[in-house]
Amino acid sequence: MAKQTVAEQFVDILVRAGVARMYGVVGDSLNPVVDAIRRNAAIEWVHVRHEEVAAFAAGAEAQISGKLTACAGSCGPGNVHLLNGLFDAHRSMAPVLALAAQIPSSEIGTGYFQETHPDQMFKECSHYSELISNPEQMPRVLQTAIQHAIGRGGVSVISLPGDIAAQPAPQRSIEHALVTRRPSVRPGDAELDALARMVDAADKVTLFCGSGTAGAHDEVMAFAERVKAPVGHALRGKEWIQFDNPYDVGMSGLLGYGAAYEAMHECDLLILLGTDFPYNAFLPDDVKIVQVDVRPEHLGRRSKLDLAVWGDVRETLRCLTPMVQVKTRRKFLDRMLKKHSDALEGVVKAYARKVEKHVPIHPEYVASVLDEEAAADAVFTVDTGMCNVWAARYLTPNGKRRVIGSFTHGSMANAMPQAIGAQFLDRRRQVVALSGDGGFAMLMGDFLTLVQHDLPVKIVLFNNSSLGMVELEMLVAGLPASGTSNHNPDFAAVARACGAYGVRVEKPKELRDALRGAFKHKGPALVDVVTDPNALSIPPKITGEQIGGFALSMSKTVLDGGVGRMLQMARSNLRNVPRP
Repeated sequence: MAKQTVAEQFVDILVRAGVARMYGVVGDSLNPVVDAIRRNAAIEWVHVRHEEVAAFAAGAEAQISGKLTACAGSCGPGNVHLLNGLFDAHRSMAPVLALAAQIPSSEIGTGYFQETHPDQMFKECSHYSELISNPEQMPRVLQTAIQHAIGRGGVSVISLPGDIAAQPAPQRSIEHALVTRRPSVRPGDAELDALARMVDAADKVTLFCGSGTAGAHDEVMAFAERVKAPVGHALRGKEWIQFDNPYDVGMSGLLGYGAAYEAMHECDLLILLGTDFPYNAFLPDDVKIVQVDVRPEHLGRRSKLDLAVWGDVRETLRCLTPMVQVKTRRKFLDRMLKKHSDALEGVVKAYARKVEKHVPIHPEYVASVLDEEAAADAVFTVDTGMCNVWAARYLTPNGKRRVIGSFTHGSMANAMPQAIGAQFLDRRRQVVALSGDGGFAMLMGDFLTLVQHDLPVKIVLFNNSSLGMVELEMLVAGLPASGTSNHNPDFAAVARACGAYGVRVEKPKELRDALRGAFKHKGPALVDVVTDPNALSIPPKITGEQIGGFALSMSKTVLDGGVGRMLQMARSNLRNVPRP
């Protein structure tokens, strides 16, 4: 029997850890690993056009599946290209194993062709980054990397010279059972007792939820009912907490809407559940704040805390809810629900005026129709910038849909690459990328990846021929827009030239049929929608001191943009408010 190589052992361990595919671009330093994958039926090599796309795709697959995924780059420039996508995966807590191939081991430190030091370079965007310089390090180093990625939630990087990968694996290597799932974390009794006392003492409690509420929807609702608390959310918490939520008061932050801001500032006790909400300027400084998070390093880094609770949201609320007294007064909750509904009634009017006749097309209208036409279990990937605004305000969560974006790292060009990873995970599930023309053009080469692998991703391109969010930032800072315009081709024609379905939409009445045609098409499709570049948005509560560059005085150049079906949700929740 032929002796196993380090590369073969590497691939076998990835398979044992549940990795089904590795995204990357081939190169000579990667050849032993790529060949080992070729000969292993349990794992697939996914050829992309740019390694940044490989990292974004792996990160998206990991976020949706909750399982370890992998990507790879060849030595030097190949693995340098992984950096941006790995930063995004790491900050999204997506378990990703990245293979950074290295130059021949004997040449490291000599200034050799394409030499970099990836074991050092990737430290900032990983929990673990190590060089395998000797076959005897396998499989222990790889197993350690896997357990860091899964256990801590984020990226691990293995740097592996091609010559080491081709060598025989050690005969008596130590292999052990791999950790493939994260445990539940329950807070200590002292913290639970302290939190229960604070809840009982507070007359007005507000919950603000982030992505850490995934899997805890029922527990959050039960707790909110027990203490009569309005429930707001950050963007990453929207998909987990907004649906079937009679306590919903919207979203706070730069993309916010509704009464979440007021509910957070007018309460006696604010409980942050599973959120590392980055905009501390939107958090109150004159109310008591408790933060619950499974990652202790997140506790208190955004605001001064009166109590820090280390635990996952689901287990914390399971323990806490029976401990607190039932509150009977709904005055604060009902007032916030009313404020939320009134706020949405106001902004929806700007969106409703002649929107179906407006040319160029309102992007709000595009997002609204897309929300209606997309599948009930669709996966949406969203480009950073104005697409974030439209996704936040128009994509309706229902417990089945997923919304993935570069919501923490804030990178351009993430939507299409992330759609690749989402679609590889399940070819039968509808995957829709909401792309801006700037973001799409940045990594447009990987549209060919969709065609080559026949991935049925649907790209809805919000084409306003500008970098819309950047232009907004310039305008509200009192600067003339400069360097923000794009001279674009007919993207639908480009899609057709690549061998995909492509349609261009310039009139609102054409939109719905165009989306339906794209969704019915079995392969990749692109809908190029020419949208109004003047449709911009600011949050409902913001001052010059909160976020540099944004100001209230720019209301003449900014449209509120409406809120889609969220108004219907708010109206429905008002039924719970007692009438005098």
